Amino acid sequence: MGKAGNVTVLVLSLLAATSRRIVLLKKYQHVLSLVYAVKEINENPELLPNFTLGFYIYDSHYDAQITYQNTLNLLFNQKKTVFNYNCDTKKSPIAVIGGLDSETSFHIATILSLYKIPQLMYCLYAPPMNDVTQRSIFYRVAPGEAHQYVGIVKLLLHFQWKWIGILAMDDDKGEKFVETLEDVFPQSGICVAFLGRMPIQSNILGIINFYDQFKNIAMLLIEAKVNVCVISADPHMMLDLQTGLNMVASEHMIPLNKVWILTAHWDFSMEPYFHYMDARVFHGALSFATHSSQVPGFQQFLRAQKPSFDRDGFIRVFWEQAFSCSFPTSGVSEEHGGSCTGEEMLENLPATFFEMSMTSQSYSIYNAVYAIAHALHAMHSSRTKQSAIRGRGHVITSKLQHFQLHSFLASISFNNSAGDKVSFDKKGELINGFDIINWVTFPNQSFSKVKVGSIDPQASLERLFSINETTITWQNQFNQTVPTALCNDPCYPGFIRGKKENMPFCCYDCSPCPEGEISDKKDMNDCFTCPEDHYPNKERNGCLPKDLNFLSYDEPLGIVLAILALSFSVIAIFVFGIFVKHRNTAIVRANNRNLSYTLLISLFLCFLCSLLFIGHPDVLTCRLRQTAFGIVFSVAVSSVLAKTITVVLAFMITKPGSKLSKWVGTKLATSIILSCSSIQIILCTIWLCTNPPFLSLQMNALPKEIVVQCNEGSASMFYMILGYMGILAFVSFVVAFFARKLPDTFNEAKFITFSMLVFCSVWVSFAPSYLSTKGKYMVAVEIFSMLTSSAAILGFIFSPKCYIIVLRPQLNSRNQLKRKK
Repeated sequence: MGKAGNVTVLVLSLLAATSRRIVLLKKYQHVLSLVYAVKEINENPELLPNFTLGFYIYDSHYDAQITYQNTLNLLFNQKKTVFNYNCDTKKSPIAVIGGLDSETSFHIATILSLYKIPQLMYCLYAPPMNDVTQRSIFYRVAPGEAHQYVGIVKLLLHFQWKWIGILAMDDDKGEKFVETLEDVFPQSGICVAFLGRMPIQSNILGIINFYDQFKNIAMLLIEAKVNVCVISADPHMMLDLQTGLNMVASEHMIPLNKVWILTAHWDFSMEPYFHYMDARVFHGALSFATHSSQVPGFQQFLRAQKPSFDRDGFIRVFWEQAFSCSFPTSGVSEEHGGSCTGEEMLENLPATFFEMSMTSQSYSIYNAVYAIAHALHAMHSSRTKQSAIRGRGHVITSKLQHFQLHSFLASISFNNSAGDKVSFDKKGELINGFDIINWVTFPNQSFSKVKVGSIDPQASLERLFSINETTITWQNQFNQTVPTALCNDPCYPGFIRGKKENMPFCCYDCSPCPEGEISDKKDMNDCFTCPEDHYPNKERNGCLPKDLNFLSYDEPLGIVLAILALSFSVIAIFVFGIFVKHRNTAIVRANNRNLSYTLLISLFLCFLCSLLFIGHPDVLTCRLRQTAFGIVFSVAVSSVLAKTITVVLAFMITKPGSKLSKWVGTKLATSIILSCSSIQIILCTIWLCTNPPFLSLQMNALPKEIVVQCNEGSASMFYMILGYMGILAFVSFVVAFFARKLPDTFNEAKFITFSMLVFCSVWVSFAPSYLSTKGKYMVAVEIFSMLTSSAAILGFIFSPKCYIIVLRPQLNSRNQLKRKK
């Protein structure tokens, strides 16, 4: 195949700036993923069939000067850089992959932007650029950091972690990280317990200060009583963090068993010269990682790597340091290990040194190489089509220009060998999400990564965040229960939060809900009332359905009143039977026998009327209750009034020369009863026709019950009916009172006086008692008043007569009635 173009790749942070080359072992996989991607593409006859990809690898050493120099060497292919002159045009770079950290990407772009050479980077933070033309050369094979902020908030809220610490680098990236979280956290109810700045160790002289600052951070973690800490740092800072925390934990015996939430920069690495570090400090940590999948054949490719294949210039150095051995030709002392055989196996290395599964950074590099290849393929296909349009057989031979690749890179979209879609959005960022990884460490310093969730920005709002908390392994001190991260214990249902002075809003006091209100969730700010048909329970954390309140036949009070009503009704019938049986005796005939019959029947009906007030009311009973009671009682009181007037007239006609004899008789009594009762009937009819009683439910009359009652409709009509009965009773009482000293033989007035006195007393006390009670007790008061007043009339008027008729029949004679005073 003809070599039409080369892709030059910068893989950064592979070598540390020391006196002797030391490979950061975990980063070596980045090189191998690059080599594997180029190998696959060159062996693929369908992708770039007439091109062979090549690459260069440079190291930045995290140094700006070295990065600038390497970039110039890459462009001009000379040991001594001559600007804008390239003596080897066949090895001119088409694109650059690089920038594990944003500063390095910025330094590279400063030069590449002059020549419009595309740069694909896999760092999470965007380079600090403001110039639009410089931004246009960037393509990030990692999702935007904004999605990670969303993921952090979603993760914290999922576990209700609201009292957390933040650790960030003491630089511009750390400042941006902190500012962003401090803006979004309060909106989600999350507070920052403390903020720690991780020192940047620039030289050996700063080691003492470096250690002291990490010691202060560790003390902050303990004093703030924080179980959860969010950490953001560039990859080269992660090793410093591990070192600092291990130094503090080992020297001061300070337990640092926390839930660490780590950003996507995290890579759990441990180099041979840091073998003393305890990996378990990060046991149970949760980290974000650029979504990745396992590329088919990559692990077999890794197993096939041998130090004899020194294609990239790093494998022999890597091999010596990874396996603590040396090659005879390397000139390295063997005092710390034996000779390298070359047959050592990568899969035997601890995962802290080297992972056999493709890491997220390596996956990003793999996608970056393929993105360039697909863009080149699309550009070459486009040029071929243009050649065919211009004329058959005519070939466009002009050299490919760097800037021509941009439009094709921006619009590529393909599925890689792992089945994931690769494409860029308008910002030049990979359309992708994050995986949530749970780090499980073991005593032998090895670890495993368990995917427990994901952030998918393309999913719906409900599915944007997902996590399976049952698969998470926590720090041992939490006993596999979800850790808590709150400033204080939550306010449980039944309580509400109250502000604590001089403390963040996440710290609060708990106050019980006031009477009649509840809170049914944790940490509520306000209590609320239950629905009308419910009432608060004793704990004030829930609502219970209200019972229906009405005077029922199933409860003792209803049973007692019903028995009394029926008993008095039976007594009234019994007395009526006695009077009928002895209807021709002197004492029955003496005081208008028909009036006694009418009174007994009306009293019988009065007792039965009280049964209308017991049981669940309905529309019919509501309309009959007061009207039937009013009419029947009016008949009874009218009968008493008629008997009183009859007694007075009966005495007056016994005087010589009296002209009242024509008024004594059935007609007078009947007219009194009919006229007095008619007025009450008219009043009840008007009531029913205008504003009759109706069934109503009073939700708030009682705290725990719904009062089922008959609303009187027109209260004025109700009290008018009661008032009319009171007038009749009062008139009867007055007439009977003045007639009480008439001769005993003819006189019922004394007994009527007592009965009307009780009647009036009962109904006068009825009003305040009725108005001061609620629910079924209002009904009970009215029933009691009805039974008491009716029983008083029955007892006082008829019991003396029944006594004479049944027990003293000798007194029930005409001679006794005519005896003189």
